[in-house]
Amino acid sequence: MTATQTSTAQTWFITGTSSGFGRAFAEHALAQGHNVVATARRIESVADLVALAPQRVLAVALDVDLPGAAAAAVDAAVQRFGRIDVLVNNAGYGVVGALEETPDAELRALFETNFFGAMALTRAALPVLREQRSGAIVNISSLGGQLSFAGFSAYSATKFALEGASEALAQEVATFGIKVLIVEPGQFRTQLAGAGMRHMPAVAAYESVVGATREFAHTMHNTQAGDPRKAAAAIEQALAASQTPLRLQLGGDSVDAVRAHAQAMLKDMAAWESVSRATDFDAT
Repeated sequence: MTATQTSTAQTWFITGTSSGFGRAFAEHALAQGHNVVATARRIESVADLVALAPQRVLAVALDVDLPGAAAAAVDAAVQRFGRIDVLVNNAGYGVVGALEETPDAELRALFETNFFGAMALTRAALPVLREQRSGAIVNISSLGGQLSFAGFSAYSATKFALEGASEALAQEVATFGIKVLIVEPGQFRTQLAGAGMRHMPAVAAYESVVGATREFAHTMHNTQAGDPRKAAAAIEQALAASQTPLRLQLGGDSVDAVRAHAQAMLKDMAAWESVSRATDFDAT
């Protein structure tokens, strides 16, 4: 180890720290006295983070889409700080457009970053966490990981996949003392609605159903109610709890939307339960 680590300091490995949630998570961790592995595609974008605490920040150039990049970044983190306590899979972006408006190449690229990138980092970090028999994996999903809206089919698909993998992962690694936390933010003032959102070419036939979503995505930037710094504090609070939840909704809009969606699912299930149960083989 080339940096001194106190007995209470943790090492947070965070993807996408150049702005938004990733930047807020990194600044929060540093304020709490933790070490931070700050990753970004362009290492110069996190130079100011290094300047805040040179002995406690390791800047790593990381494109989560590149094969082998995750393992190299994890190795660098362990070489510098000796361990990883919290892995935050935050890197990602959004796509707006109806499914028919979303080309296959765009859909696959979105999955590569939002889902496969997170899975690669998780697999790379797990041997370290298992050997420690401690640690946490925080996967940044969205309220769109529980429900979706017209125009967000591709984005929600990546977050649904992330949540499905995370739910099973939590069961797989609990025996090693590793926690898994799925974070479902609502609208927060990050770059997701700005530089982090790609808009697909519009097909006129979908204007009546996707037009409002496009307009919403264009106009909500920097007007969102959610404070990324408070999100960071909430995540650390959840991780420190004796019973860390599997899912943590952030923002009143997320709580309201996820609750309403769950209630609608239960209502449909109750209405169709007799039909569902009748599909079993008849008793002999």
